[in-house]
Amino acid sequence: MTLRKSLLESPRMRQALSRLAMLASFGAMLMQGPGLANAQEKVLNLYSARHYQTDEALYRDFTAQTGIRINRIEAGDEALLERLRNEGSNSPADVLLLVDAARLWRAQIDGLFQPIKSKTLDSRIPANLRGKDDGQGAHWYGISTRARVIVYNKAALKSDDVARYEDLAHPKLKGKVCTRSAATPYMLSLIGAMTEHLGEAATEQWARGVVANFARPPRGGDTDQIKSVASGECGVTLANTYYLVRMMRSTAPADIEAISKIAMVWPNQQSWGTHLNVSGGGVTRNAPHRESAVRFLEYLASDSAQAYLAEGNNEWPVVASASSRNPILDSLGRFKADTLDIASIGRSQVKASKIIDRVGWR
Repeated sequence: MTLRKSLLESPRMRQALSRLAMLASFGAMLMQGPGLANAQEKVLNLYSARHYQTDEALYRDFTAQTGIRINRIEAGDEALLERLRNEGSNSPADVLLLVDAARLWRAQIDGLFQPIKSKTLDSRIPANLRGKDDGQGAHWYGISTRARVIVYNKAALKSDDVARYEDLAHPKLKGKVCTRSAATPYMLSLIGAMTEHLGEAATEQWARGVVANFARPPRGGDTDQIKSVASGECGVTLANTYYLVRMMRSTAPADIEAISKIAMVWPNQQSWGTHLNVSGGGVTRNAPHRESAVRFLEYLASDSAQAYLAEGNNEWPVVASASSRNPILDSLGRFKADTLDIASIGRSQVKASKIIDRVGWR
């Protein structure tokens, strides 16, 4: 073995060479400094419960406008919330998008969002569609809305029979009501809103009446409920508007036939108005690309992005100046919407959960 080879293979020499390599690498990073920071700002890590193919156009447009590449993880609301909790300060997420007021409230309470101040967002998104700030800025912003409406079988009922949410508990609808499980976010938010308007005791009485009117045990999603009404399995149900409009836009013969047999009511037009829910998002607590995250949320509040949301997933823009560009959605007409603060609906989910447990609406 030569002296040179012996020196190179000695533990002390290998350690020295390793240190030199690390110093060289660190020096290269320092040389890059501003360029590296700029490269990092060109990335956005998005956790989204909005697993709609139509949102692809949104992401492409944002990248085209800003040069910021989006890395995306899609999963259900609860799975994303649990992932963020487990990742803690090591989370790579910059923005979290969720599809229900109760879930947005839960993320805020769990400290998964950081408050932000944005003149653009505050001027374009109504105050009742934001997570309330604590003097430091809003924790999340609604980016689109959907209404929870009453759908009924035209051969079995008239619109006057089901003009209000409260009517679903009337004894005349015995054996005619179908719903999905009340433990699902959309139902929890509606029941939470009911407690805000009626109080907890009256809402529990209403929920008992709805359960007593079931045509069958709760099962399936909103589309399943609409089809059950169309088939005559039940006479009336609750559904989010974007599920209904999706069927109305369908060219499938079965969907066309189903739509011909049903009608829709905007509930509670003579009182507090039809319940609204939101899809929304915020900047995560440990966002590594905070500037890009705020920029993405501001982009979602732009007229062009709001139009994508309306056209692609049949949701209403939250920005007054935005156009929907969705004739079928527009054909539903204007209605009186509940102006209840969306954050209060989230807070009420605890009471709503207790109510559905007590009345057996599972």
